[in-house]
Amino acid sequence: MATERYNAREVEARWQKTWTDKDVFLTSNEDPRDKYYVLEMFPYPSGRIHMGHVRNYTMGDVVARYKRAAGFNVLHPMGWDAFGMPAENAAMQNNVHPKDWTYENIASMREQLKIMGLSLDWSREFATCDVEYYAQQQALFLKFLEAGLVYRKNAKVNWDPVDMTVLANEQVIDGRGWRSGALVEQRELTQWFFKISDYSEELLEAIDGLDRWPDKVRLMQKNWIGKSEGLRVHFEFTTPAPTGDATLEIFTTRPDTLFGASFMGLSADHPIALKVAETNPELMTFIEECRRIGTSAEAIETAEKRGFDTGLKVKHPLDDSIELPVYVANFILMDYGTGAIFGCPAHDQRDLDFARKYELPVTAVVLPKDADPVSFTVADEAFTDDGTIFNSGFLDGLSISDAKNEVAKKLEDARINGKPQGERQINYRLRDWGISRQRYWGCPIPVIHCDDCGVVPEKPENLPVKLPDDINFDKPGNPLDRHPTWRNATCPKCGKDALRETDTMDTFVDSSWYFARFTSPRCENPTEPQAANDWLPVDQYIGGIEHAILHLLYSRFFTRAMQKVGALDVKEPFKGLFTQGMVTHETYKSEDGKWLSPAEIVISETDSGRTAVHAETGAPVSIGSIEKMSKSKKNTVDPTDIIETYGADTARWFVLSDSPPERDVIWTEEGVQGAWRFVQRVWRLVQEIADQTEAKPAPAEISDAATELRRATHKTMAAVTKDLETLGFNRAVARLYEYVNQIGKAVHDGLSDDDMVFAVREAADYLVQMIAPMMPHLAEESWVRLGHTDLISEANWPSVEESLLVDDSVILPIQINGKRRGEIKVARDASKEDVEAATLAQDFVQRALEGKPPRKVIVVPQRIVNVVA
Repeated sequence: MATERYNAREVEARWQKTWTDKDVFLTSNEDPRDKYYVLEMFPYPSGRIHMGHVRNYTMGDVVARYKRAAGFNVLHPMGWDAFGMPAENAAMQNNVHPKDWTYENIASMREQLKIMGLSLDWSREFATCDVEYYAQQQALFLKFLEAGLVYRKNAKVNWDPVDMTVLANEQVIDGRGWRSGALVEQRELTQWFFKISDYSEELLEAIDGLDRWPDKVRLMQKNWIGKSEGLRVHFEFTTPAPTGDATLEIFTTRPDTLFGASFMGLSADHPIALKVAETNPELMTFIEECRRIGTSAEAIETAEKRGFDTGLKVKHPLDDSIELPVYVANFILMDYGTGAIFGCPAHDQRDLDFARKYELPVTAVVLPKDADPVSFTVADEAFTDDGTIFNSGFLDGLSISDAKNEVAKKLEDARINGKPQGERQINYRLRDWGISRQRYWGCPIPVIHCDDCGVVPEKPENLPVKLPDDINFDKPGNPLDRHPTWRNATCPKCGKDALRETDTMDTFVDSSWYFARFTSPRCENPTEPQAANDWLPVDQYIGGIEHAILHLLYSRFFTRAMQKVGALDVKEPFKGLFTQGMVTHETYKSEDGKWLSPAEIVISETDSGRTAVHAETGAPVSIGSIEKMSKSKKNTVDPTDIIETYGADTARWFVLSDSPPERDVIWTEEGVQGAWRFVQRVWRLVQEIADQTEAKPAPAEISDAATELRRATHKTMAAVTKDLETLGFNRAVARLYEYVNQIGKAVHDGLSDDDMVFAVREAADYLVQMIAPMMPHLAEESWVRLGHTDLISEANWPSVEESLLVDDSVILPIQINGKRRGEIKVARDASKEDVEAATLAQDFVQRALEGKPPRKVIVVPQRIVNVVA
């Protein structure tokens, strides 16, 4: 019988409908089986899925399908991270309502995801802009407020004077708003904060227990929390400070380098700097310039180091004869330590750059190992490694740690105005989370401002505080501020007329607890605690490395906060974390320097290499570097086009096969076509086996050839199982390519004997079950073709016969007088006598012995044979 070509478009649509009609992937909280929760970071509804989505959700789907087959009750939900600025930008640009734009995009992306064949429980779907979702977020806010985890204070923010909104650090580019291009101002606004800093030590300590997280992510989290053990030191002013302060207080982690100090630095927002600026217009101008840099670490690091001499001086705490000038510097943040530092140029690169610019002294006080203390100097690169203290008086010869301790003891004993000049202290880089955003399209903060009562929480029974639909974006700023009626409210405390808070929550709040909501998405509270406790923490979380810090850190805080208010009883949200690599593609440029998409070019292979031309004009096109797919460089491939052409299984197989999942995958047309050919090959092989054989029980006698195929089957199954458990998808794919070759050879050699028919039918069944998590549509179609009446999506994962994992024979190397000369294959349980006889019968052994008996034969069972001539 001739084999039929596999028609992916018809087959995939049919099986997707079957899964939906039969609610195959619906998950019950009451299912008594062991639970397994797999979750991919949910998408922003931009309107189109991209290849990064395909890779991310395919990986999660493989885990979900495998774990379901392995007997678990699997939760694999999907939702939408739907609030945020892009919807407002679309509203302004296209004259559409943010809600309409968002829900239209969700509908479009939902259909795109469904054609991927993902085993999702769509009954749990929600968007963070659903009133039902953000109503529960508001309820959590009120609980956090009552528990002392929320507060309001004045804070410095990046303010865009054109868009009239606060910008995150990442939205300030070269001192300008990323959308308006306006020079950003530093303003002090009243903001709402979550007290994440209360959990600094707990969040830090718990990182070591996250042993299924990537090491690089754990390190990034540790660095972001930034625990610093150091010394708070008071430098006495020798010139009067305008604030009346007797001392300048700094925090340092390197008190061992105090003898290398050459200047003091103040943040532009330090109270002393601001006081001096009141009578110094030049300093005020400098401070305004500093504020335009922004407050992100990257902006601070990359900006040219600049300063302004205040004219103030302080006395060195360890040497009264030394006075240090006080500068305002643009690389010091007010919200770390005290907003002031001492500069030690020889051992800090920023300090060194600053000192060279302003011709300040550079004194090395840490000597590298084996360096000459007389000749060692620091030129353009600060020395930041370990060494021995020198040029430091009573500290000379000490290690860095011992010097730190000696300085601490000395300054703890010293007194200024009756107080210790130094105090040991632990600081954290982590700052409280400012959640206020002057935006419409976000979760409203449920508080009321009353002239008599102040800031009053809304009553829980009055939730949700809904966003009004009748808004417009004809002016910059937050439409909620100018809505004619929405702000009007009644004070929950005194009943008088009052005003609503118009700030909405940072969209990071929305994504900091969605994983908990999925456990019971229709309950009338933020969570159903028993369901949350049963499912959480998420067993396997999958998403991009770009979320390694803030999203994960905020989620870890939120889980602890929810535990405090009784919404659940776990602390960590994600047990296992996997950060997948990006999908990349070549870039192409026309002769006039314009980016071209892959669809616009034709590539040819020549003796001199690959060349490209424009598909319409034939003009030469330059082939550029391989980079992350992006709209700006037009090196994107539409997943929908690929699926319509080759099928979802081909796209899934390719993104799993090309490279380890944590690394970038290079999308190539050749690679996709190779995956498609493999789909067709598996389908032909299954048809061939189905046409030539029938399923029968195992015969009493099984030949060596059939046993070898069965060994290959069970060894491959054991290895693929391990690969899927460890997310080694590319390894599993490689094994299955090889395994299909083995089955094909067995079929080619003939299927006349019952034992080989049994082995091949078993091999076909196991093959289809192994590919099912990765290519589910092909697997369902093949399963039916092999005569099965159940769904493979509901079938159990095959078991492995342990006896078939152990070979009956072993290969032993043979050494003669200590040199390897060859090897023999013997039965695994062969006696020493049989091994010795087989060894001496080998031609190469006889030639080496020259017809003489050996002096000794040493057999190490199942390891090696040594012959002494």
